Amino acid sequence: MSRISDPHFAERVRASFAKQHAMDLIHATLPVVEHGRTEIHLPHWSGVEQQHGFVHGGVVSMIADSAAGYAAMTMVPASASVLTVEYKMNLVAPADGDKLIARGKVVRPGKTLIVTQAEVFAVKDGEEKLCALMQQTIMVMHGKDEK
Repeated sequence: MSRISDPHFAERVRASFAKQHAMDLIHATLPVVEHGRTEIHLPHWSGVEQQHGFVHGGVVSMIADSAAGYAAMTMVPASASVLTVEYKMNLVAPADGDKLIARGKVVRPGKTLIVTQAEVFAVKDGEEKLCALMQQTIMVMHGKDEK
């Protein structure tokens, strides 16, 4: 893993997450912020279900995208922000559990592009089951603050 370019990365990531009203809308939280790694937790509730009672694939993608994107953000300078430019999502099992955990991590840091991955697990009766895998490319936007 590369050196820490912003010693206050966790505060900056949490402040950015608080600005994502879409995460509020689905009741997602960001309990883990570490250098090169984050987790987003999502309770399973009726507002995020599809017609079979599973968490909708779009919601699964949403938390995977944000978890991996915030993992990337932990590695950029304080004067930069990040933006997803591409991802590939594989939904490998129904998102059927009491909650979902999206674990994002940096695979390859870079000055302009950062490659990340996310795994999403459905937690049921205390057991985790993999339900999605994502690979993502993040663009580092130097000198670009968030609104």
